Amino acid sequence: MKKNILCIVLLTISFKLLSQDSKISFELNYPIPLGDNFIGESYTGIIDAGVDYKFVNLSPVKIGASLNGGILINNKSDIFKTTAYTIQPRLFGELNIESIEKLRPSVGIGYTIMFFDVSGTDTTESTDTQSGFNLNFGVAYDIYKKFFVQFQYDFVKLGAQDNLPDISFNTNIHLIKVGVGYKL
Repeated sequence: MKKNILCIVLLTISFKLLSQDSKISFELNYPIPLGDNFIGESYTGIIDAGVDYKFVNLSPVKIGASLNGGILINNKSDIFKTTAYTIQPRLFGELNIESIEKLRPSVGIGYTIMFFDVSGTDTTESTDTQSGFNLNFGVAYDIYKKFFVQFQYDFVKLGAQDNLPDISFNTNIHLIKVGVGYKL
């Protein structure tokens, strides 16, 4: 009896997730670091991938949570290479405008964690982690019913480190993300 109830619950959840009203979307972006800061001057974006889940519909605003992960590379030095891995959980609000249904502006607030992996020509390798507040503004445009293109801006305010001066060059990060997405 318990197995039958569990199967019914799992099937119901599966159908809900795969229905046209699904609240889940996946995105694939190209991150572009910019600005007068250590990321904007030295790093090149490789990829950013994410998943969004909208859990509340307060028409015309949908509230949700998202999780993005990205990779940035600093290979401007002949001596060492630094790879930055980003993790960005956030809460967001998406505005649905009836007169232009395909255009969906959004704003989000969250946290960014950056893992820096340094490898060099010698045997010296090191890692570092920095994190801080994240503010996100974006707009998505539905091309088809399930596919969309999007543009996002992320401002990240990293915490100051003991060994670095507490100036905007070391703490303020600006990222532009241009990408595509798929709604389940």
